[in-house]
Amino acid sequence: MAPRGWSCWRWAARPRARLLPGAAFPFGFRQLLSTLELAPHICVVGSGPAGFYTAQHLLKHHPRAQVDIYEKQLVPFGLVRFGVAPDHPEVKNVINTFTQTAHSTRCSFKGNVTVGRDVSVSELQEAYHAVVLSYGAEDHRTLGIPGEELPGVISARDFVGWYNGLPENRKLAPNLNCDTALILGQGNVALDVARILLTPTELLEKTDITTEALRVLKQSHVKRVWIVGRRGPLQVAFTIKELREMINLPGSRPLLDPADFSGLEELIKEAPRPRKRLLELLMQTALKPPKAKEADKRAENPRAWGLRFLRSPQEVLPSPDGSRVAGIRLAVMRLEGSGQNAQAVPTGTVEDVPCGLVLSSVGYKSRPIDPRVPFDPKLGIIPNSEGRVLGVPGLYCSGWVKRGPTGVIATTMNDSFLTGEALLQDLEKGVLPLSPKLGYSIIEPLLKNRGVQPVSFEDWEKLDAQEVAQGQAAGKPREKLVDPQQMLHIIKQ
Repeated sequence: MAPRGWSCWRWAARPRARLLPGAAFPFGFRQLLSTLELAPHICVVGSGPAGFYTAQHLLKHHPRAQVDIYEKQLVPFGLVRFGVAPDHPEVKNVINTFTQTAHSTRCSFKGNVTVGRDVSVSELQEAYHAVVLSYGAEDHRTLGIPGEELPGVISARDFVGWYNGLPENRKLAPNLNCDTALILGQGNVALDVARILLTPTELLEKTDITTEALRVLKQSHVKRVWIVGRRGPLQVAFTIKELREMINLPGSRPLLDPADFSGLEELIKEAPRPRKRLLELLMQTALKPPKAKEADKRAENPRAWGLRFLRSPQEVLPSPDGSRVAGIRLAVMRLEGSGQNAQAVPTGTVEDVPCGLVLSSVGYKSRPIDPRVPFDPKLGIIPNSEGRVLGVPGLYCSGWVKRGPTGVIATTMNDSFLTGEALLQDLEKGVLPLSPKLGYSIIEPLLKNRGVQPVSFEDWEKLDAQEVAQGQAAGKPREKLVDPQQMLHIIKQ
């Protein structure tokens, strides 16, 4: 009986010099050795942090694994390219690690391929020993309130995609011809959006923000940004790094109501150290009067930002002619319970806040990718156990589509490593089939017949070189390409 499990794969990885000539064995045993030499072909869907970290773990811990990474965009790196703020270049350094993975002779990038449209998950499963879904959270949570459809109401996800060059958001054209913008949500994305709206454009010129976004921001009339949350200071979701950047933002001053922080000194004493440091900085900014020189400097700042707590959106208010947003009605809330588990409940009071732009930053969510893949629409995730998709052997998931849109890149790294390890354990235990699978050799003719033109990592490097060259000519790190047709033209040259 043929040996099963991980021993087969490890034997296949040993030096071939240890195998005796095939003529010394009967035909059946030679056929067995041929099977043992097969490498597992694994498909990863999504080339953001979850996809690349999953691929990295598989390649590092299985010496013969072949990993193909499919991506619907023409370019790799997902949220690192399209989600990280342009003034945070240090966060994007992880691209260097992902590039090393992509350069492995056992890894291949297939861009411009939309799984679920160009090729089904079932077809990928037929071609690969295992398929890992790592396609992230491509959608945003809606507010579900009247007036949400008005011009001037934009999801923070789309706004971030616009200034970061996500092709689907390149025509967003936000109207910044207003004095006040209001952001719903108090996470890091909300602070990123507020910071980009208020940062002097001469500083943004030195980043990789898109040319169109920079042009619009230079003409912006926005002078004040409110960042609104349903709960109180103890429950904010942003981190101290982002808060400190807002406090020190050139040309802007913070607007914090001291009454919002009354009595918090005792409550924060038992908080975990990171949360305690964050709250201490908030309280210091709100309660401690600035020195005379700093006060004069703040008074001269033409722009301002503020945090509004215990407010929940009820209705977006239209302009008199109904053509766009003119304000938002907020319910005043109070907290029941304490700490992170405190719940906001309405007090029955409402207030109207005038504003010409409303940005919704209440969370990202994943979409179902294929009708045959289980999906929990309420949680916005693929039901799984340690990354193994429930009820579908050989199908795995990692990143936000596995656990929801929480955490930072390091969180996704650890999560993806765990999924990769689960897959390797299944190989070792013989859970995955050992039958020959040809991977992309099966998928390539399908894509060709369907008129799909995959983009390789070498193609991306041509685009990358073009972006860097254009950026250097403009005195910035890169000039992001946002038009898919232009990108395809450059690739074909």
